[in-house]
Parts: sequence; structure tokens; C-alpha cells
Amino acid sequence: MDRHIRFEALHNFRDLGGYPTTDGHRVRAGRLYRADSLGKLSEGTADWARFRALGIGTVIDLRYPWEIESSGRIPDHPSFTYHNLSIEHRPYNQAALTPDVDPGAYLAERYREVAQDGTKEIRGALELVAKAAESNTPLAFHCASGKDRTGLLAALILGLLGVPERTITEDFTLTELAAPALLADWKARNEGRAPTWPGFGRAPEAVMRLFLAELAGRYGSIEGYVSEGLSLNPEPLSTTLRSALLEKRPG
Repeated sequence: MDRHIRFEALHNFRDLGGYPTTDGHRVRAGRLYRADSLGKLSEGTADWARFRALGIGTVIDLRYPWEIESSGRIPDHPSFTYHNLSIEHRPYNQAALTPDVDPGAYLAERYREVAQDGTKEIRGALELVAKAAESNTPLAFHCASGKDRTGLLAALILGLLGVPERTITEDFTLTELAAPALLADWKARNEGRAPTWPGFGRAPEAVMRLFLAELAGRYGSIEGYVSEGLSLNPEPLSTTLRSALLEKRPG
């Protein structure tokens, strides 16, 4: 199923609404969006009008400050607040990896590092999500491709909402549908050269499956990670998210 919202400049913008939970609810549509870099948006374009029409009141940019300096950020606008929370602390160049690197194991290990290093920023992002939920205001979060850092945060949010792991993994793999366009963008930025790593832009299910298994093995659950890893009480956080972002499934 393709859940992408169509933009000209963005390739991986998706609504997290509609996903079922284990207790008979589903995530409300139009409240949580995940995306590739919103720095590709420009004022006065059809893309900008489409983005503004979503009523987004909070934007979380998960990229490094140097990425923002190099590639730009979403234009300022009084309708939303912008927050840069760089959750990754050990940069790595996916495009330059060698073909023998297995994407599943490699990226799952990088996610583990992000979960370990970026606790302050991840906690801040979850608190912003809860604040937006309480105020009934849509929120969007993004990184560069909308795959790795964005995928990690999406997994935590969906897990706290009670979405089953299989569905969280399926959501992660939807980046595969955007992979050709993301690859084309990379080539355009690099004089037509192709990345040396065949896994660039790909989102195999093994990545998220292994990462969630790592969290479960170390912390017991996503809630355990939030409690022990982030020093954040998962019960009121989950209650806030579920009360504001879930609705009963029809039928």
C-alpha cells in the first residue's frame, strides 16, 4: 500500500494516520507526518501551498546543523514552530559503503547507536509530539531521506501508540517506494555518479526488525527504552499520545 502524499520536490512524505493498534483503535489521519527533507520546499510553489494546507503547527528537523547549512531548511512561517533536534551523533556516509555491506545488520547497528547517543534529542522530540497532540495540532518530522532517523522516531511513536511491531516494520519499508526518486536526487547532486553501495536509499524490513529486537533485548520494550534509556515516564506519555492521536476503528 502506497501512503505517500504527492509533492514535486518531496519523495517520502507520508501520513501515519490509519494504522491499527492492538486494542481496536487506529491512528488519526492528518495528525502525524513523516518526510524527507522539508528544506526542499520553496515559498510560492504548489508544494508550499500543499504543505501549508495540511495545517502543520510543528516541524521537527532531525538532521545535523551542518546538513541544514549545506542543504537548507524549511522556510520560516508564523503558522508553525521549527525545531532542530539532531538525534544522530556519529555520522556515516551510506553512499560510500562497499557493496558487500549488508543493509539489514549495518543499519540496525547504526539505529542502535542513535538510540544510545541521541537520548536528549529523542526525548525532546517525543515531548514535542505529545505537546502537539495535546493541542490538536498536526506535526511533521523529517531528516534527509525520511528513512533512517525519521524511521527510528516513527517506530518509537507508533510503538507508544500501540501499533504492532509488524505494522511498524511495514511502515518503515514504504521508503522502498521512494527509493528510485531519492537515488535520482543523489545522482543529480553528485554529477550523475551512482553511490557505490547498492543499499543506498533502500529500507529492507530486516533493518527495523533487528532494531526492534535489539530494543526488546536490552530494555524489554519500547516503553522500557523510553523509561530507562530516555529517563522519561512512558505511562503518561503513552496515555497522552493515545488519548489525542487514536480513534476507534470502524466496525
